[in-house]
Amino acid sequence: MLNRLLSNDLPRNRWLAFLLIALLLMLVLTPFALPGVKALNVAAKVLVFTVLVASFDVLLGYSGMVSFAHTLFFGIGAYGLAIAFSQWGAHWSSLFMGLGGALLLSAALSLLIGLFSLRVRAIFFAMITLAVASAFQTLASQLSDLTGGEDGLTFKVPALLSPSTEFFDEPLWGVSLDGRLLCYYLLLVVAVVAFLSLLRIVNSPLGRVLQAIRENEFRAEAIGYPVVVYRTLASVISALYACLAGAMLALWLRYNGPDTSLSFEVMMDVLLIVVIGGMGSLYGAAIGSALFMTAQSYLQDLLRIAHEGLMGMLGDDRLGVVSALISPERWLLWLGLLFVLAVYYFPSGIVGRLRSGSQ
Repeated sequence: MLNRLLSNDLPRNRWLAFLLIALLLMLVLTPFALPGVKALNVAAKVLVFTVLVASFDVLLGYSGMVSFAHTLFFGIGAYGLAIAFSQWGAHWSSLFMGLGGALLLSAALSLLIGLFSLRVRAIFFAMITLAVASAFQTLASQLSDLTGGEDGLTFKVPALLSPSTEFFDEPLWGVSLDGRLLCYYLLLVVAVVAFLSLLRIVNSPLGRVLQAIRENEFRAEAIGYPVVVYRTLASVISALYACLAGAMLALWLRYNGPDTSLSFEVMMDVLLIVVIGGMGSLYGAAIGSALFMTAQSYLQDLLRIAHEGLMGMLGDDRLGVVSALISPERWLLWLGLLFVLAVYYFPSGIVGRLRSGSQ
């Protein structure tokens, strides 16, 4: 049963299996095990980026295509929901129409980009996608009547998903059973279903052809596979799941703006997570997203605790340069150092390293 659910793509390593089970349990139990707004926000971002990074890995890890337009479809999904709720009100029909319209637009744009760009060399395809993504970000900033411009759009969600909706008067294990909690578990279900469906796609005959094209596109073309068609199909599939991830983010934040979903920083985060988790394995998207989002959210707090502790023990005069290095403002430095160490010790990513090791 498990083998079929995971599309015959088992972890193949006991430590990887343990990490995946622990991650799933943590995501399920976070609202009760780690009560608080920050922990729930981090868990929700892990769910969103797992879907986003997994969709990007379909392009990079399985198809061998480098695209910088992935935030374009991520932003389309987020803006689709934001515009729909802002224009038509906080109704379920707005959610479905906004998501449906965003998915159709993402499919059409990815098809056009694929048909016109995938015939060129890889570096030119990457540059074309970067130009399209930059143009769309500029367009979203300028169409203030529709997108809210630089300020973005703040909107209301259906009452069932609103934090003001209380399902029970008494909290359960200290946690209020409200619409915010229901929204989180809705994202969890969507993320799990999306992940399993992507796992089925990459382990299907389509996924095998994409991997063959990645390894040697000339050989794949020679034996009868139209490379452009398959790469375009992979681009469309990847765009649809990225669009879904953007809609998940907008639904959780109840806000969207250019810097939230269309900035190049989001694209860089996706690339870092792919490298940390491991390319060519969707499990790497889940592991990498959890590690990166946790470090990004809590590293500054850990540095603050360490800085205050050492200050109390030794004093600022004795710390000297160390005081500046472990200052909470230096958290980006340490995040970069952790990334360098991860690449050095896990050149094929965490999942690749675990799978290549002993069982």
